[in-house]
Amino acid sequence: MTYPTAPPRLFGDAYAARPHEAIEQLRSLGPVAWAEIDEGVHALVVTSHRAALDLLHDTATYSKDARLWWALNNGHIPPNSPVLALMAWRPSLLYADDATHQRLRVAMDDCLGRIDLHELEEIVRRHAATLISRVAPSGEVDVMADYADTVPLLAFADLLGCPEDVGVRLVKACQGVINAGPGAGLAAQDLIGCLAEVVALKRQQPGRDITTWMLTHHAQLTDEELLNQLFVVVGAGTIPTAAWIGQSVRLLLSDEQYSSTLAGGAVTVRRAMEQTLRTHSPMANFSVHFARRDTILHGIQIPARVPVMISHQAANTDPALPAHARGARDHLAWSAGPHRCPAVGPATRIAQVAVETILDQLWAMHLTEESVPNRPGPFHQCPIAVHATFKPATAAALIAAAPSPGGTA
Repeated sequence: MTYPTAPPRLFGDAYAARPHEAIEQLRSLGPVAWAEIDEGVHALVVTSHRAALDLLHDTATYSKDARLWWALNNGHIPPNSPVLALMAWRPSLLYADDATHQRLRVAMDDCLGRIDLHELEEIVRRHAATLISRVAPSGEVDVMADYADTVPLLAFADLLGCPEDVGVRLVKACQGVINAGPGAGLAAQDLIGCLAEVVALKRQQPGRDITTWMLTHHAQLTDEELLNQLFVVVGAGTIPTAAWIGQSVRLLLSDEQYSSTLAGGAVTVRRAMEQTLRTHSPMANFSVHFARRDTILHGIQIPARVPVMISHQAANTDPALPAHARGARDHLAWSAGPHRCPAVGPATRIAQVAVETILDQLWAMHLTEESVPNRPGPFHQCPIAVHATFKPATAAALIAAAPSPGGTA
């Protein structure tokens, strides 16, 4: 396989600081173009909204099975490449097709569907209040490090029936996987290890939690399938949600059309969150597929068995979209087709409650930095920090200001 010289790079400091430049360079090369996603690792990246939809629904031509990856099978991918933590094959619905995917997807949908969303709201409020109380007296916060990184993970740790000490390790492991840094492979192993501990606990002490529901589901998951299904739950439900929370808070505080109407409460927050999904998709480049045979997508040659990645970020902001569609909810932040994100409901509820709670409890918040780079890695779009100041509050004031059960979500 030969690749073009100097393709756009979707990793490194320059990409983290100026992702839109790489996206525009890709667009200039056509609806699908080669990019380098890590040192020596190449993928075709779809930037056209229409082409992305066509690919995502064409299961006859495109497979999710990463065992097809020619370059990996032939030793052309560095064995320590951090992208392998998310791109190498695992026995989960993320890498499955056809009947296998259907069986695993039914198990996932059934278990996530059993989550009581009202109970989840209370879980999020409880963890949010604890995290906010730690920074409230100082008048300063990094919304990412002090809040957004942790709230979704704590919520999903509860949903999994995860002991607190294991939950702390889950946070660190999840970050290591999706940041696609040098330790991503080890982080993936740590995450699987944490989940194995939870599974062993739930075999002995079943409860009302996702792990128990997966263990007892009629799909009869193997031990390996079970661990990797939970890997997807944690990965899909936490780190992208953290980015969504941070970016939404940043937008609400910086964009006049939102900051001037924050008194509008939940309606304003929901509008800003949808805008964030469209313009700053938390999973910027993902939904990796492999053509089963040589094919053509919107006039571009697609060789068999090479990774074809959707740039959700580029597709959502495609200039070819009709003007009326650019603000619509039919964005691809959740992907589309049979592999559309299974955790939309819980992730949305977690993110909205988290955003509303921090805005309710930290009064008169103001950003202290106009722009910051994203975290490294090709997959997600998450600010490295969201520093803000606010009017310091006492614990008593926070209790008085806390939303009542049922809240505004």
